[in-house]
Amino acid sequence: MTAVEEFAPAKLNLFLAVTGRRPDGFHDLVSVAAPLSVGDTLRAEPAAEFALACDDPAVPADGTNLVLKAAAAFVAATGWKGAARFVLEKRIPMGAGLGGGSSDAVAALRALNRLAGPEFALGAAELAAVAAQLGSDCPLFLAEGPVAMRGRGERLAPLPAAAAARLRGRRVLVFKPAFGIATPWAYGRLVAGAPGSYLPEADAEAKLAAWLGDAAAPAEALLFNNMEPPAFAKFVALPVLLENLRRDFGLQPRMSGSGSACFAFLGDDRAAAPVVAAVRDAWGPSAYTAEARLA
Repeated sequence: MTAVEEFAPAKLNLFLAVTGRRPDGFHDLVSVAAPLSVGDTLRAEPAAEFALACDDPAVPADGTNLVLKAAAAFVAATGWKGAARFVLEKRIPMGAGLGGGSSDAVAALRALNRLAGPEFALGAAELAAVAAQLGSDCPLFLAEGPVAMRGRGERLAPLPAAAAARLRGRRVLVFKPAFGIATPWAYGRLVAGAPGSYLPEADAEAKLAAWLGDAAAPAEALLFNNMEPPAFAKFVALPVLLENLRRDFGLQPRMSGSGSACFAFLGDDRAAAPVVAAVRDAWGPSAYTAEARLA
């Protein structure tokens, strides 16, 4: 095999309830996440040593990049003696809460699993275990549809088929300002916040169960994110625009993950251009926008 290519989809957190801080410093959560039809592309070809090139100069290409960390984890898990040169076409913005780095890492694991051949290839459970070592939200990119996430994000369960059908294929507009939000900062604000920053696990599970149990509830009824208040308190451009979109377009926009990317579901008969124009009028021409479908 001379070269392989893997798609690294972006993701949205449609439902995100951070329920508390764990003794190990991580946070527990209850979430529903879904991959998108837009994302990065990662190519890998055999090489004498591991290396990474990216078309976005802002993306680090050294050992701090999760692609190369994934390669090291794959070698440690399998004993494979080979190496690869990765070329990353970056389309998922950084600091967005769209999971770009984690998705790239999982794409690297998939690529190496193919390059290494059957002697060294990891099974599904082994691949998930290696992915979990790289980051809490990495395992979700091994799923092929919407999943419920628990623990620190490593405990995954596919949604019931009927519930997943309410999400799959939904058209969505994703938009992000020029600035990003660092995930450690966002979680730090929850830690420093007043009582009530977290949503108790029982309440989070009850909210999710209510949506799962109501076959008539649309995807919009699922949307929730208790990481919005700390982000909105500092980055006021986010809530101002979201309120304008609610008022002017009747949309139900939310922030994804720890931000700064936001999203809104669009009906198949709604033109996206006026919404995109409103986003760029508020956040400037450098704002990122992308139409996508939930996978």
